Amino acid sequence: MNWYVAVLQNYTGFTGRARRKEFWMFALCNLIINLILRAADHLFGFLIVSPEGSIGILTTLYGLAVLIPSLAVAVRRLHDGDHAGWWLLMVFLPIVGGIVLLVFMLQQSTPGANRYGPSPRLDFDEPEPPIPPFHNHQH
Repeated sequence: MNWYVAVLQNYTGFTGRARRKEFWMFALCNLIINLILRAADHLFGFLIVSPEGSIGILTTLYGLAVLIPSLAVAVRRLHDGDHAGWWLLMVFLPIVGGIVLLVFMLQQSTPGANRYGPSPRLDFDEPEPPIPPFHNHQH
């Protein structure tokens, strides 16, 4: 739950990096909250019915409330893999865009600092994974 709250507190943070755990824990909490709100919408009749289907009032309000934090953490997650936030626009390409974004979101962080800032692993008191030493074979 701390990961979820941390993303909400940094709701306008489109700069820097977000590690995999931060992104996926936020996504998991969003999924659980959405399922609960969807059930509440149906249980209490908070639905707007149209010819295309029904829209849950609670789920819609929640979706609007977490839209900006969700975009921000997704952009920071892309930054963690050293990708520009503009890659998020791939979501508009049917099938292929979603697959590309899923791969990017599942990739490991770039070790150490990258052009988007220092590694976020240090923010949570976890040691950086060791980087193998570079062996210079000049004699």
